[in-house]
Amino acid sequence: MAGFEKYRIPPEGGFKIAKLDADDRSCFKDGKEKAQERILKLRAELAGLQEMLYAEGKQRLLVVFQAIDTGGKDGTIRAVFEGVNPQGVKVASFKAPTPLELAHDYLWRVHACVPARGEIVVFNRSHYEDVLIVRVKGWIDADETKRRYRQIRDFERMLAEEGTTILKFYLHISKDEQKERLLERIDIPEKQWKFNPADLEERKLWDDYQRAFEDALNETSAHTAPWYAIPANRNWYRNLAVLSILVDTLKGLKMSYPKQTEDLAPYRQRLLAE
Repeated sequence: MAGFEKYRIPPEGGFKIAKLDADDRSCFKDGKEKAQERILKLRAELAGLQEMLYAEGKQRLLVVFQAIDTGGKDGTIRAVFEGVNPQGVKVASFKAPTPLELAHDYLWRVHACVPARGEIVVFNRSHYEDVLIVRVKGWIDADETKRRYRQIRDFERMLAEEGTTILKFYLHISKDEQKERLLERIDIPEKQWKFNPADLEERKLWDDYQRAFEDALNETSAHTAPWYAIPANRNWYRNLAVLSILVDTLKGLKMSYPKQTEDLAPYRQRLLAE
């Protein structure tokens, strides 16, 4: 993963979205075909590591995906977690809050979805919506935004101290790429169900969203809850980067299968004697 580590946003901040090329492929220069071969191997590794995480039942992994509209969150989740045991992996999607959720603090519905021991939980959008869209729409002011950054840092620190490993991915596409993806949703019948006219209104706020993402990533990337800003114009490169980081992180947890303390020889003999 050494190469893809370049996309990690340091806790001290300083990240500039304008300096991240959404077409960057510098960490894997062997091309799409070789990348697909590597992706297949990484998927197999991820499946094995996820099974070990589930069997060990001691550690937890929270994976957060954020992106602008058409940024590729759904596609990344499908591509990366293809083949893992669904018993140990859950996906939580956070849409507009319900009346019940609005009656609580904004982190209430999020905390209820974090992983239990042995689980991987994937957030497709997340608590970061509450410092992104609400800021862009002017529903909270600068002071409230700063307060929420602090609260999110504290929330994620608590999760980490309680044994949750956290990875956060911002999938970065260019404005031109978003235009192409929106046109595909209009022109390709199989994709038309994805098109929402409201996306065109949101696109007018592109610069505001870029500033909101940049601030949120700089304010909340931490050693125990790092953000990775992944160039995402090329799906294969995006998937390879996310898979590489995930696999390397799980390897770093030093997991092992539980050891059987009971002597199994008599059970083996019983089966052989049948």
